[in-house]
Amino acid sequence: MIAVLCDKADDRPPGLENLDADFRFCTADGLSGAVRGAQALLLWDFFSTAVRDAWPDAKDLEWIHITAAGVDTLLFDELRDSGVVVTNARGVFNRPLAEYVLGAVIAHAKDSRTSFALQARRQWRHRETRSVTGATALVVGTGGIGREIARLLRAVGLTVRGAGRRPATGDPDFGEIVDSATLSAHAGWCDHLILAAPLTPATRGLVDAEVLAAMKPDAHLVNIARGPMVDEAALLDALAHGRIGGATLDVFDTEPLPAEHPLWDAANVTITAHMSADVIGWRDELAGQFAANARRWLAGEPLHNVIDKKLGYIPAGTP
Repeated sequence: MIAVLCDKADDRPPGLENLDADFRFCTADGLSGAVRGAQALLLWDFFSTAVRDAWPDAKDLEWIHITAAGVDTLLFDELRDSGVVVTNARGVFNRPLAEYVLGAVIAHAKDSRTSFALQARRQWRHRETRSVTGATALVVGTGGIGREIARLLRAVGLTVRGAGRRPATGDPDFGEIVDSATLSAHAGWCDHLILAAPLTPATRGLVDAEVLAAMKPDAHLVNIARGPMVDEAALLDALAHGRIGGATLDVFDTEPLPAEHPLWDAANVTITAHMSADVIGWRDELAGQFAANARRWLAGEPLHNVIDKKLGYIPAGTP
């Protein structure tokens, strides 16, 4: 039996009818009943935190698959300490996220915000903008998403470094990887600081007032990771006083971003609604990825994309 948690009753993953398994579909308020006696759980509603509340009824659960790259909304102590295997959607979002970042970098260099404002006012104003060729980008997060971002940015002429837990030189995608624990010592090097790491205790609040103060006054922050990686109050202060040049933000501490939040009106900020990875067809790809793993599970074969629950991500080299 596989339980499937959906955001809405009519929003079900496609293609599951081809699997030789029984399914129970539910929304968050029915999860406790759905997981009772189920051996597997598909989190189609990948932002839900309902698993924690339903955990006492999940005594037969062996496997949870979340249709997201990040697992921070799912993990809690009882799950970490259990024998339940957790897998994620690694790989599905790499290219879409890299394309979003490339678009953000180009839009910042070409001052697209000003162009849109001038167009709205029907005002013709010639000006010069920057080239991305020769610009520098520091990508925080050296997993699959970060590497795809690095490869795409390098392809259009940026110089890229990575920031992660293990400093290195001679990396094929980043050249140099610096220690993300000392990010403030490296943030002044880059024109674009890009956050693409999982949310863990080590990355929560990583971009704080010290890091922002170390950035160039015209530098650009891009966050496609998780909102809590950035101290939003410190970011607002840095923007208000011109200590950084701008920010492109797809994720926030509170989502949806409240209408009264000052980030909406902050200078040189582009806001999108946690959609940087959501390209046309993404739901079909997520469902297909789960189905392929479900066939492995039904056949007793090893699962792909297994999360290290203590770390909160997939260690390098894991299939």
